[in-house]
Amino acid sequence: MAKRDQFEQHFQRKREVEERHKKLLPKGDEPPLPAPVEAIRNESSGPGRNDPCPCGSGKKFKQCCAKKAKKK
Repeated sequence: MAKRDQFEQHFQRKREVEERHKKLLPKGDEPPLPAPVEAIRNESSGPGRNDPCPCGSGKKFKQCCAKKAKKK
């Protein structure tokens, strides 16, 4: 009998969580949620740290030419 009570309690908690989430959603007469924000993208022309190195070595840029550029 105790297992049945635990089972009921588990699903009762799940129902309560779902009800709380539904209360947060906009109703039919409320304005819709704002559109998701676009991620900020860097429009730089150079390679990123984890991009393949443009020299053709097959290494990542940070392991190849980035070190050379820092030394200069």
